[in-house]
Amino acid sequence: MIAELLPRSVTAYDTFADASGDVLFPEEEAVVARAVDKRRREFATVRELARTAMAELGIAPAPLLPDRRGAPRWPEGIVGSMTHCDGYRAVAVARAREVYAIGVDAEPNDPLPDGVLDVVTVPAERAVLAELAASHPRVAWDRLVFSAKESIFKAWYPRTRHELDFTEAEVVPVPEGEAAGTFTFTLAPGPDAPDTRWLTVARGRWTVGDGIVVTALSLPAANLPAQRRG
Repeated sequence: MIAELLPRSVTAYDTFADASGDVLFPEEEAVVARAVDKRRREFATVRELARTAMAELGIAPAPLLPDRRGAPRWPEGIVGSMTHCDGYRAVAVARAREVYAIGVDAEPNDPLPDGVLDVVTVPAERAVLAELAASHPRVAWDRLVFSAKESIFKAWYPRTRHELDFTEAEVVPVPEGEAAGTFTFTLAPGPDAPDTRWLTVARGRWTVGDGIVVTALSLPAANLPAQRRG
């Protein structure tokens, strides 16, 4: 599912099954030493996928440790993103000289829990979501918008080390027409945030299948000004 949402410059893998056997480096094992089995399986499987993708780029296997926010720390010269939800795991990686930022996310195609929608959306989004729910009821649009924001944040955070609130991004999914399966977005972070203009040139993509909503976006390095690319 994930590969169809990303350009050829990005190497992507996904799976509906967990890794079997010992696939973690000792440093990674230490991160999940006290975790429940579900967390360990998610953690191990996405890292096995990541090393498969990295090998395709000629990158030797290496520990992929999370930072304080949980974002994976990739080898020098590599950008990437990981995601997992019940029954699905996915990874996307690319060379930094070709792709500046990547964000991927997967969620169950089910409505958000009660009370969450008002926390993660702005009023304009909620009006659009109500229309989409009435016209295309097979998609959990509130969950799709949540997932799209996760993808945006995963692309944004590694390049800025600045955290965004859910209400600082406004997402509009496109369900039909030539742009069907995409989403547009605008960012409105606080005054202390870094320059956001490099991310506004991106358009994300989404798909739904097997009970899963998957979103992704990537920003080609070639589209950036030289000072930002470096």
